[in-house]
Amino acid sequence: MKGKRLIQAIGAVAVINLLSRFLGIFREIVIGYQFGTNDAADSVITAYTLPNFFYVVVGGAITTAFISVYTKIDGPLGQREYLERVFAWLAVGLIVFSAGLVLFSEQIIGLLFSGLSEENFRLTADLFRVMAPATFFLMISMWLTGIMNVNDRFAWAATATLLLNGSFLAIAVLFFPWLGAYAHAWGAVISAMLMCIFLVYLIRREKFFHFGFRFKRSPETWRTFKLAVPILLGGATLQLYFLIHRVFASYLEEGYISALNYMSKIVQLPQSVLMMAVTTVVYPMLSRKVAAGEKEGISGLYGKGLRWMGIAILPVTVFVVFFAEDIIRVIFQYGSFTDQSTAMTAPLLKILVIGMFFHAANLYVTRFFYAYEHSIYPVAVSLLSVLGINVGVTLLLIEPFGAEGVAWGTSVASICNFGLLLFGTQYVLKLHKVSDVKWRENLGKLAALLALMGGSLYGVKQLLSAGGPYITLILGGIAAAVLLLLFMRLLRFREIDDLMNYVKEKVVKRR
Repeated sequence: MKGKRLIQAIGAVAVINLLSRFLGIFREIVIGYQFGTNDAADSVITAYTLPNFFYVVVGGAITTAFISVYTKIDGPLGQREYLERVFAWLAVGLIVFSAGLVLFSEQIIGLLFSGLSEENFRLTADLFRVMAPATFFLMISMWLTGIMNVNDRFAWAATATLLLNGSFLAIAVLFFPWLGAYAHAWGAVISAMLMCIFLVYLIRREKFFHFGFRFKRSPETWRTFKLAVPILLGGATLQLYFLIHRVFASYLEEGYISALNYMSKIVQLPQSVLMMAVTTVVYPMLSRKVAAGEKEGISGLYGKGLRWMGIAILPVTVFVVFFAEDIIRVIFQYGSFTDQSTAMTAPLLKILVIGMFFHAANLYVTRFFYAYEHSIYPVAVSLLSVLGINVGVTLLLIEPFGAEGVAWGTSVASICNFGLLLFGTQYVLKLHKVSDVKWRENLGKLAALLALMGGSLYGVKQLLSAGGPYITLILGGIAAAVLLLLFMRLLRFREIDDLMNYVKEKVVKRR
């Protein structure tokens, strides 16, 4: 895929993902409007934790492994037989697994979220029993998007997620007056079914796969599931953070499960939009480059991706720290979401946003290990960060600081995870030997940019303190964008020149 086509593909996927993720965030806003930060909100959010976890983590791991293996199989016949084998074993396994979730819903919720009150536990278990079948459709759909992506149908794959979030939101809103919290449970199941049906229709129409079954073992099938296990452990980082949030928050006072969830969704947005777009388009190409041994091309992707992520996400982090309360009031403070809810969530957002860049970068960097099928190192690093550093910091801080201690555990662990992954790319993948990235210069410029942004936004915030949240956020956002471009020009970031040249080319073509 050539440069312009690559940018166009990433742009198209990014726009669709942006719409999809905003629908997802709007669903969180609806939960806040309907329930605020109370036990019912905690139950709705906790019940969907596991179906979403299996969809994103397990489904994502199987799909990533599938793409890596599929792109290295020669010939359409071998690829067709491989698809039939994976589909057969995956479908049967997911049917059994989803049935188990339904049958043992109370035991699973009681084991993971033992801090819930009796009333909260009962509602959560009932909601989870309804939602559990969505796991089958969600995970099958994730794999089907992999088939679309290896055939360069990136936009259609992203559209399926848009359908999922849109239908989920519509059902939750329309049926809430009659079903209450159960509108969200049925929304989870029906929206997952609709996404799966949509993808099956597209794949059959394009004749990418005829959905045949082949229950035979093969080296490629075994290799796929074998590769998926470490990818699952390594790629579960962000979702494990959120799962641990809810486990620890179940022991805190009412509303902190939902408070941590609302803020986590904001922090997750850059990863969901930017990283899904880049990973969806770049990863199949990266796998092909690894198979062809194109070291320079791989290193170029690695360096450019990290630079652009730093420029795109870190200034936003600075902005959020200064304007956290205004952001929450504008996005969430409606209906049952009160001033008290804002007071609960604002400190959590300020802490969690510190790790926003590192969550996105960790996902991006691990894809390079997976493309090389060197999965042991990122898995070990992720487990150490999530289950070691994160849990350790949380246990240390939760008693004196409550939910803020949980948030600090996440941010500190994500930073440590990133540092360890960078070490691995240099000494395990050897990317630094062919990379032309001037790390010290880039880091110095970025640090200077963030310092200038922080000082300037502090002053802007003081000037706008008398205005309402909407005016403050709009004017503050405009000021931040202007300052970012000005400081990037002052510090001579080459990315600003690339961006300006791209805009000029577009203007000239339109004329």
